[in-house]
This record gives sequence, structure tokens and C-alpha cells, in this order.
Amino acid sequence: MEQRLILIDLLIKLGMASLLASGLIRSVEFKSLLYRDDRSLKQRFYLVVWLCFAQWLGIFLVLGLGKWTRFSAQGYFAGDLAFETIILLGILGGRFSGVLGGVLLSLPAVFQHQWMTLPLYALVGFICGQLRMFSANHEEIWSFSPFNYFSVVRWFRRKSPRLRFFDWQLWFLFTIVALRFLYSEFVHVFPRRTYGVESPNLWLDALLYATSVLVIVIQLKIWNSVRLQIKLEEQQRMLLHARIEALKNQINPHFLFNTLNSISSLVRFDPDTARGLILKLATILRRLLHSNDAFVPLRDEVEFIDHYLDIEVVRFGRDKLQVVKDLDPQSLDVMVPSMLLQPLVENSIKHGLSSKLEGGSIHLRSRITASGLTIEVEDDGIGMNAAQLLEKPTGLGGTGIGMANVAERLKVLYGETARMTVDSPSGKGTLVRLRLPVLQEGGVPVRYEERSSTLR
Repeated sequence: MEQRLILIDLLIKLGMASLLASGLIRSVEFKSLLYRDDRSLKQRFYLVVWLCFAQWLGIFLVLGLGKWTRFSAQGYFAGDLAFETIILLGILGGRFSGVLGGVLLSLPAVFQHQWMTLPLYALVGFICGQLRMFSANHEEIWSFSPFNYFSVVRWFRRKSPRLRFFDWQLWFLFTIVALRFLYSEFVHVFPRRTYGVESPNLWLDALLYATSVLVIVIQLKIWNSVRLQIKLEEQQRMLLHARIEALKNQINPHFLFNTLNSISSLVRFDPDTARGLILKLATILRRLLHSNDAFVPLRDEVEFIDHYLDIEVVRFGRDKLQVVKDLDPQSLDVMVPSMLLQPLVENSIKHGLSSKLEGGSIHLRSRITASGLTIEVEDDGIGMNAAQLLEKPTGLGGTGIGMANVAERLKVLYGETARMTVDSPSGKGTLVRLRLPVLQEGGVPVRYEERSSTLR
């Protein structure tokens, strides 16, 4: 083959590798297959099908360039990535994927009576699948690059703190070069029975070897960049989930101490009330320690608030803290984030009513509108300034989860479909209004029985 056509073929291979790798990674199904460490036989088969289909699609695309590149009988092999694809299948999928991919990708050559291509491709897939088994950490596959060995200092640093004979990435690079040499020898020994490009001089041979390595590196780098982005997003989700769980489950010691002090003062002259507070406190602790649900029906959230307010009513006195609930029964089946209302109610008590000598009241309202679920928590206290609105008091009486974090949770869970507004003029109380999308629990409405202990 002419030198000019060989160079065009190599350029097409590099461009086709980038194009197909970028196109494949847009598929959710392909990503789920590619980024698994352990795959079933069925999943390995599907991975082979995906990559083989992409290779054949690339051949059809190049067929459209046949006239321009002037590849006559060999035109469908221009930009052929079969050799590199088989190596990737073996390294990423194991021996089964490598051998099966080698058999499938050799079919076009077999139809051209180049039947020695089949055992050659199958052998390449088997060797690369075997090499995968020697990888102690599959991260080495994704971080493979020949540029790691262009610097002697970097090479020794990779092998520190102690020199090792087996550097997997170095062996992977050596395997690619060795298999490419084996491929060239097959073409030389069986020129009419094996597809391949024979170069007329040494420097073109070097370009053929370098192109095979670069094609593999390009596809691994493209896929690894998406893989790292997915892992980063997953870590962010896990971090956020852990943060939300930690904030939900925080119990400030002062709340416990104050509640226990109230119980101890009631034990002698009002043991029934003391026993009731103990049961309510146990319910709160059980909910905080064992709740793993991100969303709960609004009725469960209201029942949790009932227990919390029953304790606060005893502490502050029934004449200083009154609670009025106006709850649409249909709204109580809507799913809302767990521990959503308690920080808002606590802010009303802490910043609005605790410093008001004559006490006050808290109004809880919920209704379903055309735009979704609306929840309101309003008090007639002294109001909150800007600094207090940004303060982050912990659920149940301290610092950690407050209205700022409630707004953050809504943004994370709902995006732009949820809104939280705070209206708190000084001396005139505070109104917190939440607007949430409607998420139903099943489809059967459940009637909410109002609690008389906090209903005023």
C-alpha cells in the first residue's frame, strides 16, 4: 500500500477512535456495562455487541469516504479499529469478551477469504483477557498511558517505595507492542490469508505501532474522564446524603437535658404527664435514630411535630405556647422530605416566642393548590432579623440544621420546582411558606386524625 494511503488510514483511525468513543459513552446502557468491575456472562456479551457494533458502524462511515480516500478493494478497512477494539474488550471484559470480540470482528476478513485473521484476533483477545487477571487494581487499566514511561524519574517514582519487577501498565504497553508485532508477522507470513497493512519502511512501522497504542489510550481517556465525573457526582450525592442524615439525626444535649428536667419536676406531683413526656421523648429518639427514608408522608411529619410540640408546651406552659393547625386532609398523603418542618417550628419558638413574655402561638397550614403543595409555619412572635434567618440551629434545640439548610435541601431534592419564602417583619412575627411538587404515597388517601393535645 502506498505511504500516502497508509498515513491517511492512520489519521482516520485516530479520528474514528475519538468519534466512536465519544458517541458510545453517551449511551446510559453502555456506561452501565463499561463501568462495572464484575459482569455477568450476559453483560459481557452485551459489552462485546456494543463495541463490535460501533466498529462496524465506523467501517460503514468510512465507506462513504471511499472515493475521497481512493481505497479500492481494501476501502472498507480504512480506519479499521478491530485490533485495538479486541485489546480493549480483553482488558475491560476478560477472556470471554476478548475471544468473542475477536471472532465477531474477524468476520469481514473471513468473508474476504482472509481466514487466518480469525485465530489471530481470538488469540489477541485471549491474551489481553488473561492480562486483565494479573491487574491487582483495575484503576491501573483506566489510568494507562505510555507517557508515564517517557520520563525516567517518573518511571522510578511509579515503582517506589520499592522496585517491583511487575509493573502492570508497563506490561500492558509491552503486550500491545508485542501483539502488534505478531499481527505484522502474520501479515508477512500469510499475506493473502490475513488482513493487514504492510509498511514499506521502518518509520511507517513505528507509526503503525504508535497509532495502535494511541487509539487505545484515546478511548480509555475519553471513557475514564466520564467515569471520573460519574464517580465525583456519586461521591457528592453520598456526601450530601450523609450530611442530610447527620443533620436529621442530630439531637442537641440541651434539648434532652431540658426535657429530662421537666420530667423530673413532674414526677412527684403529675406522674401521668411525666410518663406521657417520656413516651413522647422515646418516640422522637426512635424516629431520629431509625428513620432512613428521605421522604415521608406529610402526616408522619406532622405527627413527629406533635410529639415535639407536646414537650415544648409542657416546658413553656400551655398558656404561653399554643399551636393551631389548619391542615387539608388531602395534603397529608403528599410525600415531603423527612425532618422538614421541625427546624421551622423550632425557629419560631427560639427566635419568635421564647423571648416574648406573654408567649404566643404557632400556626401550621397545608393545602394543595394548582401549583403543588403549600405548607406554612407562622408565629406571632417578635420576628427574626437577617442574621437570625441565616443562623443554623440544630433540630431539637441547637446549631446545625436550620432554615438555610432546609432551603438547601429543597434545592438539592427538587431543583427549581420548589420554593421557600420567609416574611419576618420586626415585631410582627414570622411566616415561612414552602411550595413543593406533589408526590403521592400510592394513590389511596388516608384520613388524618387530628391530635387534641396540641390543637388549639
